[in-house]
Amino acid sequence: MRVTRSLPALALLVVAACGGGDGGPGSVRRLTGAGATFPNPIYSAWFATYAQTHNIQINYQSIGSGGGIRQFTEGTVDFGATDGPMTDEQMAAVQGNVIHVPTVLGAVVLTYNLPSLAGKPLTLDAGIIAEIFLGSITKWNDPRLGALNPGVALPDRDLTVVHRSDGSGTTYVFVDYLSKVSPTWAEKVGRATAVNWPSGIGGKGNEGVTQQVRQLEGAIGYVEYVYAVSNGLAVAGVVNSTGAVVTPTLTSVTAAAASAVFAPDTDFRVSITNAPGAEAYPIASFTWLLVKQDNPDGGKALVLRDFLRWMITPEAQATASELQYAPLPEAVVGLVRDRIETLTSSGSPLAG
Repeated sequence: MRVTRSLPALALLVVAACGGGDGGPGSVRRLTGAGATFPNPIYSAWFATYAQTHNIQINYQSIGSGGGIRQFTEGTVDFGATDGPMTDEQMAAVQGNVIHVPTVLGAVVLTYNLPSLAGKPLTLDAGIIAEIFLGSITKWNDPRLGALNPGVALPDRDLTVVHRSDGSGTTYVFVDYLSKVSPTWAEKVGRATAVNWPSGIGGKGNEGVTQQVRQLEGAIGYVEYVYAVSNGLAVAGVVNSTGAVVTPTLTSVTAAAASAVFAPDTDFRVSITNAPGAEAYPIASFTWLLVKQDNPDGGKALVLRDFLRWMITPEAQATASELQYAPLPEAVVGLVRDRIETLTSSGSPLAG
């Protein structure tokens, strides 16, 4: 299935008023959430389907992981969404225990606008990517890029870095990778949902970075894979930890997920960037919904619990594959299912 640029607009389908209030479980017909743009296409599809089949409207604002964490912490939404797990300090600021619920896996890709390559794929490695985003490589015909791409006629053109301007889980995944592979990056920039970029121009959301790269010849940026695919942008292969050149696919993202080890009492906050394995794409990540362990609003707690149950069904997870996300591994589904059943309201187990 080919994703089109109109897919994120599916979120518009799920914001219609649907009556109800915050009383008993039967009266709750709407939930609100906000956060990551990385999974926005799959969330838009899920929420639209769920509205049609369960008569529950879920209004999701794709504002970036930083904004999602902030609104979830302030209690202005029923759930948050993030690609960069909350820190212990952030979790402590939330009233009540926070559960990170993995939803799908995705890839952050390097996408570029070089029409002169006529579709010939570009290869990048950890050192080159770090040097580009540190501002040390400023021309496409830099010898270091040439050495990694023999036979590719790289143009004598300025290289323009495009990065996120907002707090972003996509950024967190990307700089988490760079912090693992580049001591210079770890020392000078580090990892966070928002960092002080050494060079480049900003775009808001995956959509904003995608638009900048599409419009600016010579640009390179990082986006979630589906945004590159749906806009017909070129995607670089990346040399992984074993020295193999790997392109982002469902198979290579799933291979990266194989490195994740979860204990039965896991909080699901795990990094799989720079994963071992010859087939593993190195810039991959889980993405999470943020929910409260105990929700004083019994109606919303029940509706949210029921949606989470549906989200991990084979039917819902199959949609992930159609939209170029990797579904959760079966072992993780089992752990998530068990954790969902621990949700409570005012200290009492949820009915049903």
